[in-house]
Amino acid sequence: MGVMPVNRLLITMSLPMMISMLVQALYNVVDSVFVSYISEDALAAVGLAFPAQNLMISVAVGTGVGINALLSKSLGEKNYDTANRTAVNGIFLAFCSWVVFAVLGGLFSRTFMELQTPVESIADYGTTYLAIVSVVSVGMMFQICFERLLQSTGKTIYTMISQAVGAIINIIMDPLLIFGIGPFPQMGIAGAAWATVLGQIVGALLGLYCNLRRNPEISISFRGFRPSGAIIRKIYAVGVPSIIMSSIGSVMTFGMNKILGAFNSTSVAVFSAYFKLESFIFMPVFGLNNGIVPIIAYNYGARKPERISRTVKLGVLYALIIMAVGVALFWIVPRQLLGIFNASAQMLEIGVPALRVISLSFLFAAFGIVTSSVCQALGRGLLSLMVSVLRQLVLILPAAWVLGHMFGLSAVWLAFPFAEIFSFLLSMAFMAYLFRTVIRPMGQPK
Repeated sequence: MGVMPVNRLLITMSLPMMISMLVQALYNVVDSVFVSYISEDALAAVGLAFPAQNLMISVAVGTGVGINALLSKSLGEKNYDTANRTAVNGIFLAFCSWVVFAVLGGLFSRTFMELQTPVESIADYGTTYLAIVSVVSVGMMFQICFERLLQSTGKTIYTMISQAVGAIINIIMDPLLIFGIGPFPQMGIAGAAWATVLGQIVGALLGLYCNLRRNPEISISFRGFRPSGAIIRKIYAVGVPSIIMSSIGSVMTFGMNKILGAFNSTSVAVFSAYFKLESFIFMPVFGLNNGIVPIIAYNYGARKPERISRTVKLGVLYALIIMAVGVALFWIVPRQLLGIFNASAQMLEIGVPALRVISLSFLFAAFGIVTSSVCQALGRGLLSLMVSVLRQLVLILPAAWVLGHMFGLSAVWLAFPFAEIFSFLLSMAFMAYLFRTVIRPMGQPK
């Protein structure tokens, strides 16, 4: 982390994570592909359940970002006791998160769906799916936690393995449980949910094994364990802004579902399909971020500003390349991409221009995503939170509502590039601020 050439280190750290995040994207995509063959209402229901599902992921990943940053910084400072205590307290927080969402999902899944749609069949499908993935979210919470512990010490290859195995199980079980193939019962949309949670549970168990047997830099033991308020506060000092940023995405999705639902349910299905397709572009960039955070955090603790600067520059370059590929795909083969979801003629009519317009925001988003990881790694998560709030609440939703009411459904999609351009300008200002006040001063005598 402190001596390997930065480009080699970033690729070594990020490439397994990028691959594993691509595999992770298969979780929701495979569910949606098979669910679309049940009906378009079932596909729309999975899209409406996504904000709640994304909220659970946001809490797990945001907590993991806090664990990752504190643990990597502690290792950079050679403070191994704090690193071990961070790991144990992080596992405890994952357990608490599961309990909260299990209770909420068991009690309020139906209410959540009815807030978004008056269509009875869509609400029924969504309630069934959401109740299962929330009550049995224990696998997801622990899988993400164990992955972050491995990332913190550079063991990203094991993270890739645990995610890949979980996703493969999900892919295999989806058609078996949805359509009742062989000895398995035909469960419909419930089968998609059970396939997802089974994959997550297996991934969590594999992640636990890798940490206990293949991660000697940290020691996990609950003997005499008591939650540490000081460590939990430090984890959430970085993690809460990340949680809020991702949760804002859930609010944005919820709001967009309401705006689009006022036109027709097909537009909601298009938005659901877009999010699944988008994940194949954004997930590798998030995987790149997962490699950037521990490298910057470690070298921040070790006071090596030149390595931080090099990591940021390479991170932005690689993110732009990935996003450029995404823009090309969304413009060249949008019909084929939507065809994966058994798209009807109406869905293609709405979806093809939607994918092309929204993809215009990808290149601007690349810089913002990398800026967010830099802020988190340097303990300045509030800055990235400000960008996220501006983009997803202050700009996208009001712009989508106004454009939809003035010019119709086709104009709603323009809200995405509009919001991303403004966010890009703010991200540039924040990055300049961090270099001037945090990174460059580290190279000067104390």
